[in-house]
Parts: sequence; C-alpha cells; structure tokens
Amino acid sequence: MLGNRSSLSRFGGSLKTGLKDKLGILIGLIAMCVLLAIFTDSFATSRNIINVLRQMSVNAFLACGMTMVIILGGIDLSVGSVIAVSGCLCAGLITNNGLPSGLAILLAMGAGTLVGVFNGLVISRTTIPPFIVTLATMNIGRGFARVYTANKTIMVSDDLFGFIGTGYYGAIPAPVIYMIIAIAVVGCILAFTRFGRHIYAVGGNKQAAIYSGINAKNVTFTVYILAGLLASFAGIISASRTFSGQFNVGDGAEMDAIAAVILGGTSMTGGVGTLSGTVIGCFIIAVLNNGMNLLGIDSSWQYIVQGIVILIAVMIDFLKKRNQKF
Repeated sequence: MLGNRSSLSRFGGSLKTGLKDKLGILIGLIAMCVLLAIFTDSFATSRNIINVLRQMSVNAFLACGMTMVIILGGIDLSVGSVIAVSGCLCAGLITNNGLPSGLAILLAMGAGTLVGVFNGLVISRTTIPPFIVTLATMNIGRGFARVYTANKTIMVSDDLFGFIGTGYYGAIPAPVIYMIIAIAVVGCILAFTRFGRHIYAVGGNKQAAIYSGINAKNVTFTVYILAGLLASFAGIISASRTFSGQFNVGDGAEMDAIAAVILGGTSMTGGVGTLSGTVIGCFIIAVLNNGMNLLGIDSSWQYIVQGIVILIAVMIDFLKKRNQKF
C-alpha cells in the first residue's frame, strides 16, 4: 500500500512538473483554437472537433512509437511507408485473395511489424546510423506498396475492415478509442515500467546504461518493433477510413510524427521527453492542418507552414539545451 502511494505521489509530482514545462505549447494550442474559432464558422463545432480527433488518430499512433524512438536517441523514417505496406497488404488480402478480414488485418500488421524488427535488428546489432537504416526501409516499403498494388488503388468492401476506421462506439469514433488506448499503454510503459526507465537511460547516456547492467541492444530492438507495430495499425486505420489500399498513403507521415514529438518537448539528442507533450504536439499538428483547410490555404503553402513549425520546434529545443549548459 505504501509503495502504491509512493508511486502515485511520484506520478502526481511528475504530472505537475510536466504540465508546467508544457505551459508554453498549451498556451499556443489554445491561442490557435481561439483564433480559428474567431476567423472560421465551422472550427468550434462538435462535428469538426470529432473530425480533428479522427484525423489526429493516425499521427498519434506514429507519434507514440516515435516518442520512444527519439527518447532512445534514434529516428524512424520508415513509419510512413509502413502505413502504405500494412494498408495495401490488408486490402489486397481481403479483395484479391479472399481472406477473412480479421486474418488479413493480423497478417498485414505482422508485415508492418517485421519492418520494425528489421530496423531494430540492424540498428541494435551494428553501428549503422538509424537515419540510414530507416531511410532504406522507407524506400523499400514504398517500392513494395507500388509493386504489390501495381500502382493502383485496391478497393475493399468489408464490414469489419470498414468499422475500424469509420465505426463508432456510441458517439465516439472507433479510431479515437484506439488512439486513447495506445496513448494510455505507451504512457504507462514510459512512466511506470522498468523498460521505460531503460529507454530513458539508454537515450541519456548509452555507455553509462550499459555499465549499469542495461541490455541496450534489446531495449533498442524492442523499441523499433513497437514503433513498427503502432505504425502498422495506423496503416489499417488509414486504409479503413477510405475502404481502400493506396500505395501513396502515408507519404510524409513520418514528418508529422517527428514534428509532434519535437513540438511536445522531446529532445532530438535523446533521454528527455514525455508522451503528454507528444499528445499536445499531435493536437497542434491536427488543429494546424484542419485550420489551414478551413481557411482555404493552398496545400503547397501548408507544407511551408509545417516546415516552419518543425524548424521553430527544433530551434526551441536547441536554445533550451544551450541555456542549460550555461
């Protein structure tokens, strides 16, 4: 009982500190919402808010995995292509091969997870930088999706498959429920488990972590597997929302995930970050994209705005690190 109270006390203290650290981006998010509510008629409607949450769900899955990867001191550029691989493969197995949707979903998620297995195996067992490894698997995944679909969209007509991305549990969209579960699970891993502490330790100082008895190779391997698993389910959700497998889906999604993580205060150098900050970052990216669409901003300018947001987030992280040294 005393141990439970101590854990809750530590959690309460870390939550209070975390909210204080995230006060700046919270104010920015609130200000953005207020401005969009003033300048558009439809932003503050319940229908649009639900739409924002639904659109945010795919990025949230990627960002959960990316948070662990970046805290570890790595990067994963392949998660966007995993969306295409798992979504196209699932659609193809149902439509072209006649597999039951449940089995097709499991096989497609397994294929996406295998990308994470490969990334984790190479990165943990060699000195090849994660950027290079995941850049390679990103291109391989994109190529596979194009070859598998013959550069065509695979349409799907299946109730279970469609429900995952378009169904509702009461008044809440199914993808939002899945997103909440994923955030809760990853949040608990990082905050309450030994494995979570090992992720921070390896990201903060790998050599010191190894000397303290932590198996850094296994930690790295497992983190990349989890990132692949989360990305593969994001691919199922994305494909389900359109009832199709599209070879170009998820293009650039890894950038949105990285932006959300960095906006949330996770350091690119590793060892520092929280999932709560990442969730706020996901909200900012989702609201920003939704707001620009409502304002009728051209898609080309949207890329520019997103790039500026990422640059600002990285600069803030750089300045914060520099101030801590002096």
